[in-house]
Amino acid sequence: MITLYGEPNLDSPFVFTTFVALKEKRVPFELRLVNLAAGEQKGGAYAEQSITARVPSIEIDWFFLSESLAIVEYLEETLPAPKYARLLPSDVQQRARARQVLGWVRSDLAALKRERPTDSFFFGKRADKPLEPAARTDADKLVRIASSLLGERSTLLDAWSIADADLALTLWRLVKNGDAVPEPLRAYAEAQWQRPSIAAWIAFERPTTERVLGPF
Repeated sequence: MITLYGEPNLDSPFVFTTFVALKEKRVPFELRLVNLAAGEQKGGAYAEQSITARVPSIEIDWFFLSESLAIVEYLEETLPAPKYARLLPSDVQQRARARQVLGWVRSDLAALKRERPTDSFFFGKRADKPLEPAARTDADKLVRIASSLLGERSTLLDAWSIADADLALTLWRLVKNGDAVPEPLRAYAEAQWQRPSIAAWIAFERPTTERVLGPF
């Protein structure tokens, strides 16, 4: 059994990525929740095993690994196609593009993330004021890049990849808060919302007092 460690609010975009990746691979796993507010991740066995003392982390056959991008790469290598669904494209250039998007959405758009946090849609805390100038600049950048990458396609690349999940989540920051988004991007984000692996994450009750969820 694979164990995914997450947090009780279930609104972390990084735990989201890992959860979706495991669902796409269609391997059984359980989700154990770490109480971040109480600092449970900072001490004891969890901190020692995860190394970075953050979520997400996974445990597979006594091997612990944290950081969502490292986990995605590990799952792709240890649960390879064609037996398991791909998370990243087989073509080397498309795979590089997917990694570019995954890295970008994690390292940029800070002002937008601050004003449109994930709890604004996972907890229904819709923003009640327009974006400030810095966040508006981030939003425009997101729209420009997403539009350029997608063009007329329904996925970023020739086939779905985990980068689609992460880009859609980033677009939800605008879509679910009523900010202006071109219709093709809105339709793309909403279509991703319906994907079974992503819909399973959205369906969780938040926050939860359960310590272990699954197996999935």
